[in-house]
Amino acid sequence: MTEQAQTIPQYFLLQAKKYGANKIALRQKEFGIWREFTWQDSYEQVRDFALGMIVLGLQRGDHVATVGDNDRQYLWAYIGIQAAGAAVVGLYTDSTPNEMAYVIDHSDAAFVLAKDQEQCDKMLEIRDKIPRVKKVIYWDERGLWNYNEDWLISFEEVQALGRELAQKEPTRFETEVALGKGSDLATLCYTSGTTGLPKGVMLTHENLLYSNKAYLDVDPRYDTDNHVSFLPMGWIAEPVLGIAPHVYAGMIMNFPEEPETVQENIREIAPDNLFYSSRLWDTLVAMVQVRMKDSTWLNRKLYEWFLPVGYKMADQKFAGKSVGLGLRLAYMLGDWLVFRPLRDKLGMSRLRSAYTAGSALSPDAMRFFHALGINLKQVYGSTEVSGGATLHRDNDIKFASVGKPAPGIEVKISEKGEILISGPTVMKGYYKNPEATAKDIVVDENGRRWFCTGDAGYIDEDGHLIYLDRMKDMLTLANGERFSPQFIEGRLKFSPYIRDVMAIGGETREFVTALIIIDFENVGRWAEQRGIGYTTFVDLSQRPEVYALIQEAVNEVNKSLPEAARVRRFVLMHKEFDADEAEMTRTRKLRRGFLADRYREIIEAMYNGQSEVKVRAPVKYRDGREGFVETAVRVASLAT
Repeated sequence: MTEQAQTIPQYFLLQAKKYGANKIALRQKEFGIWREFTWQDSYEQVRDFALGMIVLGLQRGDHVATVGDNDRQYLWAYIGIQAAGAAVVGLYTDSTPNEMAYVIDHSDAAFVLAKDQEQCDKMLEIRDKIPRVKKVIYWDERGLWNYNEDWLISFEEVQALGRELAQKEPTRFETEVALGKGSDLATLCYTSGTTGLPKGVMLTHENLLYSNKAYLDVDPRYDTDNHVSFLPMGWIAEPVLGIAPHVYAGMIMNFPEEPETVQENIREIAPDNLFYSSRLWDTLVAMVQVRMKDSTWLNRKLYEWFLPVGYKMADQKFAGKSVGLGLRLAYMLGDWLVFRPLRDKLGMSRLRSAYTAGSALSPDAMRFFHALGINLKQVYGSTEVSGGATLHRDNDIKFASVGKPAPGIEVKISEKGEILISGPTVMKGYYKNPEATAKDIVVDENGRRWFCTGDAGYIDEDGHLIYLDRMKDMLTLANGERFSPQFIEGRLKFSPYIRDVMAIGGETREFVTALIIIDFENVGRWAEQRGIGYTTFVDLSQRPEVYALIQEAVNEVNKSLPEAARVRRFVLMHKEFDADEAEMTRTRKLRRGFLADRYREIIEAMYNGQSEVKVRAPVKYRDGREGFVETAVRVASLAT
């Protein structure tokens, strides 16, 4: 069945014909009820939208920018746009109007799909900056009833135009889908832009489908599997691990009621596979640890007794050692009393495989989830290689590695120590940026194209890729040894009381320091339990008791670091790092250069031996008032 298909819409059409009205294709929770839609329902929705877009003037080769929460309409539009021969340009829902204007204009988007009033208002604000956009299509009409604006058109109106065309030309949709080729552009996925303006990564249907197949060869997906779609559609992960397996293997898509109900909806569906960013896995570690500390005496004791058993089981398993009967029985009891209820609370009771990607997840966090019986695997890759290039296999998981190359993908290390990737998933290039394409794609003597990742790493004796850090972010320590700040940051974030960290060092620095952001919710709860009063984030972060709490975590991490790489001084920052202030990307990667410049005074204070530094900080009070406060940020020094 599948050999004749080359594109995402072609696979979709095959599944729709195979299952028709006899099988559920997707669900979405609305008003507390999970609504179900068959493959026939999806077929009609996609067909009508695709043909409606053609009536509006969408041409093969056009680009359509899309922004909105994960909804069924987003999925139908995604496939429908590609069915008409166009490419999807994903935007992040929390992007500012100017950020959206850049991507929409740079990508030459002819249309914009914008979910609701909030996103439509952004489009109206930047209308003069996106002159090529013919129409803005919305699917949530709340708040838009009184807008008298011809530029806006509803999802249903587009579909009504499509139904009229379908009546005149009954085979037009199938004809359009058949025209697609694997080499056609499927999506323009813009990079996070940690060092400058975002670049538009051109990915074909072949790129996306091969990446999907590489995952499925390692961890198969079935038409009975459930997937909860919540990762940003503008990121590469959801198209590759959600949409592609949906059309390729018939996997059932499930859409949350609201972004705020994702965790609750995941628990209700109990998906068979799950992909969280490392940030979300870190958050879950902190949540479990804090909840267990707040639990009953008996539950705390059971957790304290059996977690070491879980760790021992995980360590034996991944060291390739046999598990003795005593350990096996102890783990079975722990699983029944502790781990299984915890997995159920997390929505992971039916989970076969789970992935983490983005910034590196600490080995401590990997061990923790395997101790709970969660089959968590590290994935490594980038948008330029259609998502993942390496991943762990069952029973071959090294906590410090990012796995082995996916089937059909080659990985090698350059003389400079840079990770290079080759294979069918490597991008076509950067849109309208041949210079950047030539810089990042090199062709070897055999004609193979290699993507230069900009990441430092090495391949160990077992063929596992060990990711260290960005090449430009590696620290050269005082003794000349190169070390990864991400490794330090990952270990520190294992503490439930630490939300973000930026480790600092370099050739001109004699030691390592750190800017640390407390986890306001967890530290606030800890403070309240001990009768420590506070009014704002700034106030709480500078409490001596909180400094002592965080210093314990830093001291513990320092024990596992080479002496030269240990954190000697740190500050608890007066505010969180904020993507809206360009301090981090929308996928929460630190913009290190920007942060180093913005907080130069604080950083220099740590290296100059000052005990504090004065800053002017924005504050938001519990009654909703906002303002600024002058405050002194303390510098903590640790024993060398």
